[in-house]
Amino acid sequence: MKTPPPILSKDELRDAAGIVRAYFSTELDQELGQLAAEMLVEHFGQHVGKMFYNRGLRDAESVVRAKVEDISDTLYGLER
Repeated sequence: MKTPPPILSKDELRDAAGIVRAYFSTELDQELGQLAAEMLVEHFGQHVGKMFYNRGLRDAESVVRAKVEDISDTLYGLER
């Protein structure tokens, strides 16, 4: 089975793992190692990240549709 390409850069992965480690420590009173945190970030990135990505696309599409409608209305107003 082919490994998918990384979703995050090494720096982004390190930063995200730090956030996960801090959460586990603060909220769950559990220590999580760097490797385990990075694996957790990668797992959620691969399996849950697409949901956030798709939501972002839908939100962006709504904004673009609204702008296109505004432009259409403006152009209609310019007709003679």
